Amino acid sequence: MEQFVFFGGKGGVGKTTVSCAYALKCAEAGLDTLVVSTDPAHSTADVFDQTFDDDPRAVEGHERLWAMEIDPDEEVERHMGEIRRRMNEQVSAAIVNEIDRQIELAHRTPGAYEAALFDRFVQVMREADDYDRVVFDTSPTGGTLRLLALPEFLEGWIERLVAKRTKSVDLFEKAAVGDREARQKLDEDPLIAHLQGRKERFEFAGRTLREDAAFFLVVNPDELSIRETERAVAEMAEQDLGVEGFVVNRVTPAPDDDEQGRGATWLRERVATERERIDEIRRAFDEPVVAEIESRVREVRGDLLAAVADDLAIDADAAPAAH
Repeated sequence: MEQFVFFGGKGGVGKTTVSCAYALKCAEAGLDTLVVSTDPAHSTADVFDQTFDDDPRAVEGHERLWAMEIDPDEEVERHMGEIRRRMNEQVSAAIVNEIDRQIELAHRTPGAYEAALFDRFVQVMREADDYDRVVFDTSPTGGTLRLLALPEFLEGWIERLVAKRTKSVDLFEKAAVGDREARQKLDEDPLIAHLQGRKERFEFAGRTLREDAAFFLVVNPDELSIRETERAVAEMAEQDLGVEGFVVNRVTPAPDDDEQGRGATWLRERVATERERIDEIRRAFDEPVVAEIESRVREVRGDLLAAVADDLAIDADAAPAAH
């Protein structure tokens, strides 16, 4: 199994529960494991009955297991603040207010959340040398996945920008300071350096997600969840990312044969409908269903989390990383 494992799916299907269960399984297999949550409801804290923040913290009562919760809203604020700081350093004071206004508008646009979260994903992956396995409770989809195509576009853009910058240097600086100094200023241009850095980050992300990551999708046995899963699989395929398998969560348990009455009748009909949906999942996708997890009567934590971990037919083995 790869070092990075993502569990994706539409909202509310149980990604955090499945991620925590798999992370527990990895830790109990002897792997130093970090589970990373982006759920604004802080469900990871509920699962482990412990508060977490943006820095990895050991999970109490479990060896080799750490958790962290990334606050999406805080990430957007940090991301936009960094853009504002960098832009203010590059422009004249006369247009700083306009820059701030445009950034504030960008803050509210679709994609700002995904871009900020994607940057944080990349940072976590780059700083993951201390862990054998890193488990994310969400998977990059939609606009976030399209960011993986940026390096090739950035390369041409940066080349054109360097050409324009070179021409500018030739016209306005070379006569005054000489070729050597002009070349030095070009090499130290902060805008070009930043764009090069962004390009390298996206290249790292694309390479890591394609070569060192595994993706599983959590799906509920209902029509809406299946349709959303189909779209997610198609989006990932567009970026050469494959899905390893599906976790069918919140499956209704069947009543005992001797149970009668209205409730038992409803349960049998519900179970039959869900079985049709699960069969549809198996027919619609080439990838396997790696677990069918039944609904529990209480919140999944403690012993119930261990039981869910046992239900996951996902490999937890890996060669320990060199720390």
